[in-house]
Amino acid sequence: MEINLLSVIVPIYKQEKTIQKDLLNIYETLSKTPYNFEIIGVVDGTTLDNSLNEAKKIKKTNVKIFGYKNNKGKGQAVRFGMQKASGDIISFIDSGMDIMPSGIIMLLEHMKWYNADIIIGSKLHPASIVKNYPTKRKLLTYCYYMLVKILFGLKVRDTQTGLKAYKRKVLEKVLDLLVVKTFAFDIELLAVANKLGFKKIYDAPVIVTWEPTNTSLSKVFRSGIIKDFMMDTLAVWYRMNILKYYYNGRNRVKIFDEDLGMHINTGAMYERKGHNAKK
Repeated sequence: MEINLLSVIVPIYKQEKTIQKDLLNIYETLSKTPYNFEIIGVVDGTTLDNSLNEAKKIKKTNVKIFGYKNNKGKGQAVRFGMQKASGDIISFIDSGMDIMPSGIIMLLEHMKWYNADIIIGSKLHPASIVKNYPTKRKLLTYCYYMLVKILFGLKVRDTQTGLKAYKRKVLEKVLDLLVVKTFAFDIELLAVANKLGFKKIYDAPVIVTWEPTNTSLSKVFRSGIIKDFMMDTLAVWYRMNILKYYYNGRNRVKIFDEDLGMHINTGAMYERKGHNAKK
């Protein structure tokens, strides 16, 4: 399997103090490999801080920075970046550097070994090195893995680590069908890809350092993030198995988002062409 161009998407949210360092870290890591690459930074909410201007200070021809005014969610930022990407392999990694960017190379090696459709970084992989990760979060990750296995038949151990790589042909089939804009974006993409026949989905080890300053699990629960995440996951199952939303021939309702400059799915469908939308 040959990789002609690697695209790496970096979603950016309120990181004006660290984003230059993070992007340069990824750039230096990839520069030591034989791969041709591009880095695409996407600022998810340009009015929130000065992240856009700070990122644009990096003057590298293969580092491209985009942004849009209003915060849409990590999933939308990644999807936006994917649609700007030119690579035959498209990856994304969370900024913040909790995950070492050398993990991108590990994903590529696994992709070549397995001729995989998708490779995902996994904290639960036996070869992963995970530092300072709280036991409660490990339990939560494992419980979600079991839920995903039951709902969607996916056997990968950790769908939520912010490091993944996809063949371009997968995204060309899947991106236009997706609805979720926030953290459950990962599981929707994986579940829909699997449903469409892209079965070669494997996980790979990562090196993760969990910073004590990260949001505590109790605060996450109180904020409602976990509840919203679970509701989005169940909504993916409902659209897939009850509404048959992701099937060919479905009349999905889209709207044009002027901020993004692109059409996005609403999750609604037309019952028949020209008729009222089905919510």
